[in-house]
Amino acid sequence: MPISAEIRLRAGVTTRSAEETQALAAEFAASLAVDAVLALHGDLGAGKTTFVQGLARGLGVTEPVTSPTFAVYNLHRGRRLLVHLDAYRLNSAAELDALMIDDFLESPYCLAIEWPEKVRDWVPASALHLELALTDAGHRIQLVERECH
Repeated sequence: MPISAEIRLRAGVTTRSAEETQALAAEFAASLAVDAVLALHGDLGAGKTTFVQGLARGLGVTEPVTSPTFAVYNLHRGRRLLVHLDAYRLNSAAELDALMIDDFLESPYCLAIEWPEKVRDWVPASALHLELALTDAGHRIQLVERECH
């Protein structure tokens, strides 16, 4: 029996291409609870948007998924709503209230937050935190037990 994506992510996975990262994320999407929140931590180039592209595919989104850096968040419809939030340009959780993002969280959804530490007070305690890093071997992705810091 193959090991689930969630178990592999908890142990830590190194992917060697964008396609491999996306395939892992697509597989992981199938195991997510309804109304899941993912906090994606990592430096620029660590693969956060690439991971979200795979999530989108796993959630049945067929449109292209790009970083919402300037729009702050994008909505993608598939078998469930994917809300892709890039908090890089935000200075506090209070700025999210003005964007009314809560109004768009229609169940069932998956909310993927890039740069969650920028809005740490807004990220729910139930969020799943993933650490992404670029290493000499590829992209390192690990599901970790933590809060935003």
